[in-house]
Amino acid sequence: QVRLVESGGGLVQPGGSLRLSCVASGTIFSINTMGWYRQSPGKQRELVALSTSDGNINTADSVKGRFTITRDNAKNTVYLQMNSLKPEDTAVYYCNADLLTSGYLHYNSYWGQGTQVTVSS
Repeated sequence: QVRLVESGGGLVQPGGSLRLSCVASGTIFSINTMGWYRQSPGKQRELVALSTSDGNINTADSVKGRFTITRDNAKNTVYLQMNSLKPEDTAVYYCNADLLTSGYLHYNSYWGQGTQVTVSS
């Protein structure tokens, strides 16, 4: 069974830092894009940052200069380093990945269960 499992969320004060991790497990033949999205109450899920298999990065304007996405392809893992956190960064953060898995000839999009990030004093 293919799964994405996030970790690293929690409560942090404004100006603080957190590092989120997401590991893809199961029978995975290839990974294309890996990324992070977030959703706060009453709002739509929005893109935070994406990393493509050929090294391109796409980061939302609201987090540029504060958040950094990296990935370790050998470990099927994507990270989100979040610095200078603000209260408006409070949300559930979801990992997303396009995976080529057993039984399929194309990539499918998978989501993690989400991890809560709360920025508050």
